[in-house]
Amino acid sequence: MDLDVLPDGVELRHLRAFLAVAEEGGFSHAAARLRTGQPTLTRSVRALEDALGARLFDRTTRRVGLTGAGRRLRDDLAALLPRLGEALRAPCRGTVLRLGFTWTLPDGWAEIVTAFRDGTGAGVRLVRRDAPLAGLDTGDCDVAVLRGEHAARAPGLDVRVLRAEERVAAVPRRALPGSDLTRRRVLDWAELADHPLVVNTLTGSTGPGLWPAGRRPRVRCTADNMDEWIEAIAAGHGVGVATEAVRRYSHPDVRYVRLRNAPPVPLVVAVPRAQPHPLAVRFVEHLAGRPCPGEATAAQPG
Repeated sequence: MDLDVLPDGVELRHLRAFLAVAEEGGFSHAAARLRTGQPTLTRSVRALEDALGARLFDRTTRRVGLTGAGRRLRDDLAALLPRLGEALRAPCRGTVLRLGFTWTLPDGWAEIVTAFRDGTGAGVRLVRRDAPLAGLDTGDCDVAVLRGEHAARAPGLDVRVLRAEERVAAVPRRALPGSDLTRRRVLDWAELADHPLVVNTLTGSTGPGLWPAGRRPRVRCTADNMDEWIEAIAAGHGVGVATEAVRRYSHPDVRYVRLRNAPPVPLVVAVPRAQPHPLAVRFVEHLAGRPCPGEATAAQPG
């Protein structure tokens, strides 16, 4: 295949998707190899078939087999793509992408970062900043993973919503006056209005304004970072609310309680709209071809 005359609509990811399915003999193993979702893989293969005007696979409910056109393309790409990938990674060697976050990254992000590093040849440096935009607005990072509506609507940023995270309540193991929280396994969102609230003002995603006017919790104290926030809860100053990822913060004097009817928190990836780092743009594109951590993927034959 002459890469100078690729048909319109054919992208490198389409070719890689096709070759993985061809070599693995099915979509499920190919998706695992590429660390992507089967629906995404299916769309890539169909886009390639549409662009080439040829059917590459014979599909049934039980098996996936190559057509004659598919076998010819597989043989050509098997030798070509590894050399092309190495050539495209070479310019990024020695380049470092700064990935910002506030208090923790979601589960599964180690694999995402590793796959991006392997695919581009670039290094990835994780940058934690206790700031609403994780240093993206101050130039401390090139791309950031953020939580909350403020991040989703931040001016000057191009934002992609990855998924919604559920909220949980963080309660002190020592009983608050007049409270039964130490014994509860589930709480309703509205119930929290009856308890004092501990608020992380810089990197948190929960404040009293999320409750209806006239039925809002009283802010007992504030914190500037997650460490202060969790220590204030442990000391019995009040109840905190954060996303499910906060369960990583284990504390002997704090327990986490599931919440019903709580508004979810958007998890987003963001880059500056003005002059973004080229690798940051590639990172967002990399995410677009992968299932977000926590998302389920549908099964495909093979």
